[in-house]
This record gives sequence, structure tokens and C-alpha cells, in this order.
Amino acid sequence: MLKLYTYYRSSAAYRVRIGLQLKQLAYASIPIHLARNGGEQLQDAYRAINPGALVPCLQDGGTTLSQSLAILEYLDEKHPQQPLLPADAAGRARVRALALIVACDIHPINNLRVLKYLSSELAIADEARTRWYRHWVEEGLRVIEAHLTRDAQTGAFCHGDTPGLADCCLIPQVFNARRFKVDLNPYPLIVAIAARCADLPEFAAAHPDRQADAE
Repeated sequence: MLKLYTYYRSSAAYRVRIGLQLKQLAYASIPIHLARNGGEQLQDAYRAINPGALVPCLQDGGTTLSQSLAILEYLDEKHPQQPLLPADAAGRARVRALALIVACDIHPINNLRVLKYLSSELAIADEARTRWYRHWVEEGLRVIEAHLTRDAQTGAFCHGDTPGLADCCLIPQVFNARRFKVDLNPYPLIVAIAARCADLPEFAAAHPDRQADAE
């Protein structure tokens, strides 16, 4: 069985959980608490599995994979049912671009280790740290909203009428935006897509509140 090293509130792990649910793949969830005991991801036992000390990490037999987008594309290639990427090259490029706005432009400068560094090493006050977070989320969502608005390929979901890789990335980011009280009113298409996803059992099952390690 697939093994997913995860943390309930990690948006990167959340992406992979959505992908696994959409593909109806059974997996064992192995929680790695990012805050307890100084961060379980930093302990030697987990570093032996993933030297990057990040979640998610997926084990498939003798194969160990890190990085959420690499994991999702691996699952898509190995289990092509319920594809996460479109059949055409242009469509695949568009979906990857939308996913990468989240995974490369928003998330890396707003994840837990960056926020902790801002506080502990640079002595940034909590209010300023929150402004930092909201600014980069708003910048990224503005770009995604513009793409969704102008592109004819946008449907009920980010690309067409079936959820895929871009939705796997967008929904966790919307969850985080709401946690940090980002105003989502300027992004009506994003909000509408998130609402449709919330109605699907696959997205509901992957939600942080539904995870065994949820607090």
C-alpha cells in the first residue's frame, strides 16, 4: 500500500491527499507533526526518509518520492485513471502553470519554516509577519484569478469541468488564505471553484479537519 507522510495542515500534503482521493487510491497516512517536539520532520528518523525534512513524502514499495507536484505527476503517470492533467500539450502546460503559481510563487515564501524564520531570526512582529503572508497570497491569487477570467479553458474547475492538478494546488491555498483572514472578495472565480470542490467527497476527505492528526 502507498504510504503518505503528511501533516494535516500542510498545504503541500493536502495537495497530494486530494490527488490520491481523486484517483481513488488507498494509502496509509503517517503523520509527521511539524510543530511538536521541535518539529518531527527535523528528527533523524524522518530525515532518513526525506533529507529535505519536509512533507509530504510518498512511499510506493521501494520508491520514495518528495515534492508534492512530483508526487502528483508520478501518480498521474502510474495510475492514469481520473487523470489530473489534460490530454493535450497546451492544456497540460496551462494546468501546470496554474499549479506552479501556487507551488512556486506563493507557497515557498509563506510556508511554516519561512514564517518561523521571520519571527525567530529576524524578530519580525506577528502583525508584520501576517501582512507579509497576506501580501504574497493576494499577489498570487490576483494572477490566478486573471488567468481563470481570460482563459476559455476555465470551466466549473480550473481547467474544464473536471478537477485536476491545478485544483489540487488551489484549494489548499484557499484554505490557508482563509486561516489568515485574507479577503477573497476580489477573486470570485477562485471562490466559486473552491465552493464546487468543497461539495465533492474527494476534497472533503482530504480536508485538514478530516485527518487523524487534526487538532
